[in-house]
Amino acid sequence: MVLCLLCAGFLRADDKDPAAILELGGAASWNVKDGGGSAGGDFAVEVTPIENWLELEAGTTPLFTRHSTEWDTDLLFKKPWSLSEKLEFMAGLGPEWIHSRQSGVTTNSFGVEFALDFMFWPSGKHRIGWFFEPAYDYSFGRGHERSAGFSAGLLIGIGRSREPADPARGNAVRH
Repeated sequence: MVLCLLCAGFLRADDKDPAAILELGGAASWNVKDGGGSAGGDFAVEVTPIENWLELEAGTTPLFTRHSTEWDTDLLFKKPWSLSEKLEFMAGLGPEWIHSRQSGVTTNSFGVEFALDFMFWPSGKHRIGWFFEPAYDYSFGRGHERSAGFSAGLLIGIGRSREPADPARGNAVRH
């Protein structure tokens, strides 16, 4: 996540959008095999290295039940589609690290996550918005757990991309 934030200003191809987007919200997950559910928070940072082709999202989600805690950390590679100035849709896939503690036993495993991301920007300026992201996870660890869930919350545009310099004025061009 830190790498995404540090590189965000250099990666953006379009200077009208934020350099990075912060996602803050809540999440819920259901284990497909045993039906158990969990809930928690959601935090992610998203940058766009290739406009209209690739978005990178690094995030973590702590999930809690009465007797267990699970931290899911992922890096999703997403293909974006701008449906309008106020609505974006993305489909993504990527690796996931799952750290869980249940009844005093700690386990770590790798997995893969598939997610659909719906982003709503009320003003169309991509500064403040909302997201809804259903996802499916598959763990390569013992038991090969599978879970379906979703996260939803607030989008916050961070910074601006670098603006091209205007040699005649000696400063950045404002749009």
